[in-house]
Amino acid sequence: MSLALTIRPIGVGDKQAWRPLWTAYLEFYESSVADEVYDTTFERLCDGGHPDQCGLLAFDGERAVGLVHYIYHPHNWRIEKTCYLQDLYADPSVRGQGVGRALIEAVYAAADAAGCPSVYWMTQEFNAEARKLYDRIATLTPFIKYQR
Repeated sequence: MSLALTIRPIGVGDKQAWRPLWTAYLEFYESSVADEVYDTTFERLCDGGHPDQCGLLAFDGERAVGLVHYIYHPHNWRIEKTCYLQDLYADPSVRGQGVGRALIEAVYAAADAAGCPSVYWMTQEFNAEARKLYDRIATLTPFIKYQR
């Protein structure tokens, strides 16, 4: 079965399509956020006043099947901004059919168009299935994350 995949920026009318995908992503990582965070994040993703906070949805026909959120930020080691791919999720019913790869490649294209040569992301060590994809399309770095 082949997907009729379309990827486009998240728009103001997409909240009903976006929220269940982001909820499922958060649940995968055994996390949740308050309704206020959902609302604020969605508003920022759709608001031109927040051009460095971006999101894309992947559709199979009319059905939203994936999302990606990414953030541009300054970097002290380069003049250009860098791009942090923060959240990536494909509905389990379409995994293995290129949705994750297409979303990452769409972020690469957006970053290139913005003059941003570096895109990076993190995943948890146990996320073996996603790491198979990441190992094919990116370079694993030796960095370890610390957090306050």
